[in-house]
Amino acid sequence: MASTNIVLASAQQPIKAELRVLTMPDEQIMNHIYVTHVHADDDNFDEDSLFAIVENILKHATVVADNVMLGTHGHPENIHEKAPKVGFTPPLCMLRHLSSLMTCKSPGEEFAHKTTLSILNNLSNYSWDSKAVLTLAAFAMEYGDFWLLTQLHSSDQLAKPIGILKRVPTILSRPGLQKHKKAMLELNNLVKVTLEVIQCMFELEKLSIYGTKDVPELSIAMDRIPIDVYWAIITIAACMTQMCCIINDEDRTQDLSPFAQKVNYTLNLLRMQITRCRQQIEIIEAYRKLSKLLQTPTEIMEVFKALIFGKDNVQPLIDGSTNRVVTIDVLKKKNVLFYISALDITIDDILILKPIYDGIRKEDQYKIVWIPIVEQWTDELRKKFEMLRSKMPWYIVQYFSPVVGIKFIKEEWNFKNKPILVVMNQQGKVQHPNALHMIRVWGMKAFPFTTTVEETLTNRVDGIVSVWFDIHPDVANWIKQEKYIFFYGGKDNEWIQQFNKKAATLANDPVMKDTKISIELFCVGKGNKGEDEPNILGHFWNRVESFFFSKTHKKTEQDIVTQEIQKLLSYKTESGWAVLSKGSRLVVSGNGTTMLKVLEEFGKKKELVREVGFEICFKDHYEKIIQTGRHCCRVDIPMNAGKYPEHIKCPECPRIMETYISYKCCHIDGPMNALH
Repeated sequence: MASTNIVLASAQQPIKAELRVLTMPDEQIMNHIYVTHVHADDDNFDEDSLFAIVENILKHATVVADNVMLGTHGHPENIHEKAPKVGFTPPLCMLRHLSSLMTCKSPGEEFAHKTTLSILNNLSNYSWDSKAVLTLAAFAMEYGDFWLLTQLHSSDQLAKPIGILKRVPTILSRPGLQKHKKAMLELNNLVKVTLEVIQCMFELEKLSIYGTKDVPELSIAMDRIPIDVYWAIITIAACMTQMCCIINDEDRTQDLSPFAQKVNYTLNLLRMQITRCRQQIEIIEAYRKLSKLLQTPTEIMEVFKALIFGKDNVQPLIDGSTNRVVTIDVLKKKNVLFYISALDITIDDILILKPIYDGIRKEDQYKIVWIPIVEQWTDELRKKFEMLRSKMPWYIVQYFSPVVGIKFIKEEWNFKNKPILVVMNQQGKVQHPNALHMIRVWGMKAFPFTTTVEETLTNRVDGIVSVWFDIHPDVANWIKQEKYIFFYGGKDNEWIQQFNKKAATLANDPVMKDTKISIELFCVGKGNKGEDEPNILGHFWNRVESFFFSKTHKKTEQDIVTQEIQKLLSYKTESGWAVLSKGSRLVVSGNGTTMLKVLEEFGKKKELVREVGFEICFKDHYEKIIQTGRHCCRVDIPMNAGKYPEHIKCPECPRIMETYISYKCCHIDGPMNALH
C-alpha cells in the first residue's frame, strides 16, 4: 500500500507545480541550464570516437526496428560504419550512470525536464557537444541492446533467457506488435531525428575552425548550441521513458509528438545554419583563392571562374548580341571589362557603356561582361534581370546564386551597390579597379582604360574642361575656337537670371568688341528658352563627380587640377556658381555671390582691358573680391560610389575639411521605370 501511495504522489506532483517545459522561451531554458555548466575540462575526452560508435549502433538499430515493425528488408550491412580511434576506452561507468538517471521514469514533460537537469548536473565539466553525445550513448546502449536481442533471442541459447528478462518475446508477439507498433515506429523515427541533430552539432564544431569573425552565421549557431543540446537531451530522456513504458507493456505512455516538433524544428534550424555557414565559408575560400590568383599571372578564365562560381558549378554566359548561350571560353586570352552592378541600374547607366562596346568591337581583344550582384534572388528580381539583360549587347552572367567572390568584390574593389567597371588583362591582372569614372568623362578617349591612361588624362591642366566638352555641340565649337566661355548654373533661378544679364552685358560691351574679346554664355541645365534640362544637369554633375574620383582614388596630394575639380564639385549645392574658361583652359571659378560681384564691379575696371588684357583684369579683380570674405566650402561625395579619400584639403584654403555624414532620399520607388 505504501508503494502505491508513492506512485500516486509521484504522478500528482506535476499537477501541484505544473511546469510547461515545451512552451518555455529560450531565455528561461538558458537560466535553467547555465547554472549546471562550469568551464569544460574534457579536453582529453574523445567525443568523436564515442559518437562514431553511437552512430554505428543507432543506424543499425533503427534499420532493425523498421524491419521488425514494418516488415521491410533493410540491410544493416550496407551501412557505412565509422571507426573510433585505436585505443579508445568508452566511459562505461558514466554511461551506466546516465542510463540509470533516465530509465523507469514516469511519463510527462516535467519529469523529462528534471531528468535533463540531473544529467546536465552530472556532466557539468563537459562541453555542450560532449553532454549530448554522452546522453545519446547511454540511450544507445539500451536501445541497441534491445534490438540486438530481437535478432538473437530465437537462435542463441544465451540471448534467449536474457531476452525473456528484457521482455523481448512479449513485445514481438502478435498482441505486443499490434498494441505497440505505432508507438515503436514513432520512437524509432524520433531516435533518427535526434541522431541527426547531434550530427549537425558536430558539423558546426568542425566549421568553427573558420572563426566567427569571417562566418557571422557561425556565431549565431554556436550561441544557440546550449539550447539545441537541451532539446536533444530532453528528447532522449523522453525516448527512454517511452521505451521503458513499451517494454513494461504499460497502458500509460510518453507522448512524443511535442518533443518531435521541437527536435524537428531544431534540426531544420541547424541545417539552415550549416548551409549558410558553408556559403559564407565558400565566400572566404573564394576570397583567399582570388587574392592568391591575382598575385601571380593567371589565365583570365581562371580568375573569372573563381570570382563567380562555386566549386564545379561553372555556368555558361549569355551573348547579349545574339541572345544565345556561350561557354566562358569566349573570354580566353581576352582583356575583360567586368561591369559589376546591382539590379537598380538605369538605362543611362547602360548607355554609358554602349559607345565603349561599339569601340572595342573593332578589336577582338576586349570583352565586356555584366556581373549582376544579388544577395537573394526572387522571382521579381529574375524578371528585372531579364529586362535589363535585354538592353545589353555584351556578355552576361546568368547565375541565380550569390556570386562566390562577393566578399572580394566588396572589400578589394570597393563595390557599394553603385556600378563599377573592373578592367583585367589576359593574365588576370587588374588594370583598373573601376574605370567607369574615367569612361563617364572621356569615353573611348580613355582606352585602354588603365590607371596609367587615367593619370595622364587627369593630370592635364586643361583636363577639367572635359566635363563639359560634349555637353552641347556649341560648347565644343567654342572650345575649339579658343573663345572665352562662362559656364554657370545653380539652384536659384533669380541668381541665374541676374548672372546671365550681367555676363551678357559684359560680352556685348564696346570695350570687349574693340579688343576682339569674344565671350559666350552657357547655362548648365537650362535650354535656349530657359526651360529646365534635368538630364543634362544630372549628366554634368555625374561627370564632375567621376572626374573627382578619377583624380583622387589613387593620390591624395593636391594639385591645381584637384583643387579646381573640388571647387567645382562644391558648387553642386550652391544657389549659384560660375566658371570662366578660355577654350579648354580654366581661367577662374567661384560661387554665385563672388562671381556676380566681380561682374557687377568689373565695369569700373574694363578700361584696363585695353592695357593688360581681359583675362588678367578679371582674375585680379576676382582675387581682390575673395580676400574680402570667404564662405564655407562644402563637398558632397556619395559614399556608395566606390573608394573615396579619407581626408580632403579645402580647395580654397590650406586646411583639411571637416567630415560630416548626411542621408538623402529622393522619394523614387526605383530607377527601373526608366527601362520599361
